[in-house]
Amino acid sequence: MKIICIGRNYADHIKELDNAKPAEPVIFLKPDTAILLKKQPFFIPEFSNDVHHEVELLVRINKIGKHIDKKFAPKYYDEIGLGIDFTARDLQAKLKAQGLPWEKAKSFDGAAVVGNFMPKEHFKDVDNIEFSLNCNGKTVQKGNSMMMMWKIDALIEYVSKYFTLKIGDVIFTGTPAGVGRVKAEDVLTGFIGETEMFSIKVK
Repeated sequence: MKIICIGRNYADHIKELDNAKPAEPVIFLKPDTAILLKKQPFFIPEFSNDVHHEVELLVRINKIGKHIDKKFAPKYYDEIGLGIDFTARDLQAKLKAQGLPWEKAKSFDGAAVVGNFMPKEHFKDVDNIEFSLNCNGKTVQKGNSMMMMWKIDALIEYVSKYFTLKIGDVIFTGTPAGVGRVKAEDVLTGFIGETEMFSIKVK
């Protein structure tokens, strides 16, 4: 399986990090080794002092596709989930300053939380899904898929131009504002609406 991540897909998050607004989706990949194993804590890596949480809606692909037209995109997924794209922000800043890829800051072991999934039919409109992240019981990130610059179906169309989508691939659709540093003993809990999708402890 592939983990395909979309960067800079929420205007408020672009603003909070003082990034440039992209003309088209920003794509990067995480290997399957980046997936945090179920019921395991997230260990802050020794090479970073500033790991940030980035909560994101996830889409799991259910059939093989290439060059998928947006109007056919809904046929290629039937589940929506929630996860975290952990980012070593200090390392990312260093890499960006040198014009280098982000993978060491985004794709290290445990950097991808893949929580539970819900059937797509659960939602009246996939372009209007509320989600949030709590840290130690306090809401730190809150978003809605209507705030995406590129919605889910548009992302599938765009991504499939470059990568063949295969069964089980997961697309991380981008994070809203509110990203922040995690510290040992934090408990991060993600919700779609009022439904808890994951809960992990930071070590």
